[in-house]
Amino acid sequence: MSDQNQQIYVVVLIGVVLALLLVGFIFTIFFLYQRKKQKQERELVVLKEQYEQELLRSQLEIQESTLKGVAQELHDNIGQVLSVIKLWMAGAPIEKDHPAFEGVQNSREMLNKVIYDMADLTKSLHTDRITDIGLTEAIRFDLEAIKRTGLVKINFAVSGNEYHFAEQKSIFLFRMYQEMMNNILKHSKANHVNVSLVYSTDHKFALMVEDDGVGFNMEKKKSEKTSSSSSGLGLRNMMNRARLIDAEISIQSQPQKGTKISVEMPLSN
Repeated sequence: MSDQNQQIYVVVLIGVVLALLLVGFIFTIFFLYQRKKQKQERELVVLKEQYEQELLRSQLEIQESTLKGVAQELHDNIGQVLSVIKLWMAGAPIEKDHPAFEGVQNSREMLNKVIYDMADLTKSLHTDRITDIGLTEAIRFDLEAIKRTGLVKINFAVSGNEYHFAEQKSIFLFRMYQEMMNNILKHSKANHVNVSLVYSTDHKFALMVEDDGVGFNMEKKKSEKTSSSSSGLGLRNMMNRARLIDAEISIQSQPQKGTKISVEMPLSN
């Protein structure tokens, strides 16, 4: 009888062990499946982000190529035509006592201004020039053009030794600066604008643009994710560009208290 009981115990014990092994095997398979599934999901997220970044990069490169083409077209064709008209007007045989003399002189002055402004515009659109002269000089040149309009008072400050960025970074940073200034001139009603570039000794760079304009409600602006307004689109463009060059963008604004936008990024040693 005792031998029979022992056999039963052995069978039960073997059954329990096999059951535990089966349960452990099932849990192991389930764990490995979940782990593989999570890994695949992470890989899909990474691939999606890489795809979105490449798509965005391609769109911005196409945009820069288009701007470069427009700049070349303005310089080669329209600029040439305006120069011919200017030469013709300069040589027109009109005496001072002629009724049309004053009108022609005013037209010449206006034409000179158009040629001058178009040259400035061409330079700001042409990406090769931005990389040739560097970010600091490109911004300085653009601010001088804005100063001449008399729309706002501008203070420009640079601290530290200038760092020459790679082509894409310098172009993206300049386009972000242009977007900031464009929003200020179009929407802020500001009287003063402070622009500063900081090349710090701890290998960090900062671009800061601050105005004393009407400002805006940050929470409301964040909620307008589908906004088609030019200012909302401009902010998204800045954030997209910052993301592509591993920069951090900070926007501080309140109604009637102005706006401050800063872009910070590490520098290569």
